[in-house]
Amino acid sequence: MQTDFVQFGLLHLLIIALVPVFAFALSRGPRWTRIPLGVFLMINEIIWYAYKLRTEGWRFPEGMPIQLCDLTLWLTVVSLLTLNQWVFEAAYFLGVAGAGMAIIQPELWAPMASYPTIYFFLAHGGIVASVLFLIWGNIVRPTAGCLKRVLIMLNGYAALVGTFNAIFHTNYMFLCRKPQVASLLDFFGPWPLYILAGEAIAMLLFALLYLPFRKEKPLSTSC
Repeated sequence: MQTDFVQFGLLHLLIIALVPVFAFALSRGPRWTRIPLGVFLMINEIIWYAYKLRTEGWRFPEGMPIQLCDLTLWLTVVSLLTLNQWVFEAAYFLGVAGAGMAIIQPELWAPMASYPTIYFFLAHGGIVASVLFLIWGNIVRPTAGCLKRVLIMLNGYAALVGTFNAIFHTNYMFLCRKPQVASLLDFFGPWPLYILAGEAIAMLLFALLYLPFRKEKPLSTSC
């Protein structure tokens, strides 16, 4: 199956624009909207697992849901359902920086009018829209110390995934080689230089994402 996706084509630009528009629209509504949104993202992910199992079968160690966006999706679901401060902070930084980049530079292999592509944008767009909704709706915000916590968590998770890659010769999180599609990593040399550059970029993006909240205090998490 080949994709007919055109990066930065009209449809792609429309999808990118709709993500913040949807988040803003949600933020104007009731706070309890977070519950059905979290349930939707969870069900959407479970349906995707069932689809892959039906069409591809069990393919261990390939096809495991341990990419960074898989982790971010579930962090976002937990954030929406529980409003846990630390989980939300991880979902915010990883979601906007990671899933946001995936929306801008998607690695697609199926036609636009196909379930895999629709799922891709629903999941990644849902992550970004959800964390923006929680912020713009004044439900929860990043707090002091969040950058350190999220960076420690990210590197700890990368170490676990890297160990899995080393044992089973996989390439989750692109820790062993770059994506096949064009990405920012193409500008940062071969392995392992691009991993170090990716770490620096993550730190920079996280710092920029924290700037608007550096003097914020935690908000009430009541419904």
